[in-house]
Amino acid sequence: MGMAPLLGKEKTISHLLDLFLKLLKDVFSEVRLNIISKLEAVNKVIGLELLSQSLLPAIIELAEDPQWRVRLAIINYIPLLATQLGSDFFNERLINLCMSWLGDVIFSIREAAINNIRRLVEIFGIPWGEANIFPRIIVLYNSETYLSRMTSLFSVHSLVPIVGAEVLRTIFLPLILKMAADPVPNIRFNVAQTLQLVAKYSDTSAIEGQIKPALTTLLEDNDTDVKYYAFMALHAIGS
Repeated sequence: MGMAPLLGKEKTISHLLDLFLKLLKDVFSEVRLNIISKLEAVNKVIGLELLSQSLLPAIIELAEDPQWRVRLAIINYIPLLATQLGSDFFNERLINLCMSWLGDVIFSIREAAINNIRRLVEIFGIPWGEANIFPRIIVLYNSETYLSRMTSLFSVHSLVPIVGAEVLRTIFLPLILKMAADPVPNIRFNVAQTLQLVAKYSDTSAIEGQIKPALTTLLEDNDTDVKYYAFMALHAIGS
């Protein structure tokens, strides 16, 4: 992999590209992981067009690899791909894959997928997130599965600092307030923590009219942890 910058585009394509593709299918995950970690250097040499034609299909295949560390490596590579591919190509080929990782059985994969979504919104912009990501997060919360609802909340929590006051007010805060009535205590106390974060980026009207009343209701919750985090949030906000 390290020879590509030295050989240049033509010789890399002639002598190395087929080998890279074979190594991406190696039976040992350590080999696949090492190839993935060096793809950036190769892409700089062979260019975007060839990447999308030859390496990208292999990357998509590895994204569903049984070895979770391989999937994790691919997720960490996605933001770089996004900057190189552009939003149109990304929407066509990779966005569904990125959202599917939010439902992975491995916590580390779901966590990385949430961080990946935040990076994508930072790369492509808030309007792109409104059109392509935020509606899917809302759909994720409407699932009957506790894990999906929790992942939706964690995704919102991750995005709160970057989306701006308007998105917070019109999209995220209504969703978080809905989550405050979730039947699962773990979700409710995470809502309290998220509301504490939202308050940092909200105006007085939202804090006094929506955030504090929701936390006050959670303060009367039957669950001890929910009460505790609601109290801590209200204290932090200044109630």
